[in-house]
Amino acid sequence: MEWLNYHHLYYFWCAARKESISRASEHLRLAPSTVSAQVAKLEDMLGGKLFLRVGRNLELTEMGRLVYRYADEIFSLGQELLDTVRGRPISGPLRLVVGIVDALPKLVVRKLLEPAMNLPESIRIVCHEGKEEHLLAELSVHGLDIVLTDTPVKPGLSVKAYSHLLGECGVSFFAAKRLADRLKGQFPQSLNGMPMLLPSPMSALRGALDQWFDSIGIRPSVVGEFDDQALLKTFGQAGDGIFASPTVIDEEVQRQHNVLVLGKTNAVRERFYAISVERIIKHPAVAAIQKEASKSIFVAKKE
Repeated sequence: MEWLNYHHLYYFWCAARKESISRASEHLRLAPSTVSAQVAKLEDMLGGKLFLRVGRNLELTEMGRLVYRYADEIFSLGQELLDTVRGRPISGPLRLVVGIVDALPKLVVRKLLEPAMNLPESIRIVCHEGKEEHLLAELSVHGLDIVLTDTPVKPGLSVKAYSHLLGECGVSFFAAKRLADRLKGQFPQSLNGMPMLLPSPMSALRGALDQWFDSIGIRPSVVGEFDDQALLKTFGQAGDGIFASPTVIDEEVQRQHNVLVLGKTNAVRERFYAISVERIIKHPAVAAIQKEASKSIFVAKKE
């Protein structure tokens, strides 16, 4: 049987929290070389790199993020164990661990999670971003409470999970003022031939946009494709192209990125789901998210 060295795991956990071997060594009162050696032994045992060096800081690899989630849970439970056996009161915030598919707009994620943050009890939200297949794998072993995504669980998936539709809305098109001033004619024909920033071809929104463009005879000039919605909007803010975003966050997009709404359509629908291993939501924070999404976030927004 393989055994995990928890000393190695603890040094890794400290380094990940501090984002630096040197800062972790100061906290542990050990030499940086000692901490580095212990982390290296853990990497050898697990068979993969846990950190990448970015400037003077450390950044977790995909395996590193996975190991950190377990380490965080292990040492949190360890502290709870000590508190229990020593008769100390156990108190702390309600914990919600959320997996977020990287294609989702960050402003939508913040809006969806806001009801959980407004619960009367204290809450700690832990967000992990990544590819859907990896997040669903984590969900299946209870490493996550929910996964937020824009597609339901695919048929035939080995993971037993349930899709809860939180809501849907149309999309709006945005551009910086200097680019908006170049548009001619009425929307959506005004998009024809204009520089366009689009999500990656694998995203649900991209397929819907391509189909809509074809149906109305629009041929935009695609100048950029992005996996990350935040990066896409950064290019849009700089005036590099027109971009689409869910209508439900129109005001936030205009304010945050200093862009104008060119027009909107309900022919393209963005849908948002919470994926859980439970058919009936029991986690109070997830229940609050589901209730508020259906009651006001999408329903109250006039498109």
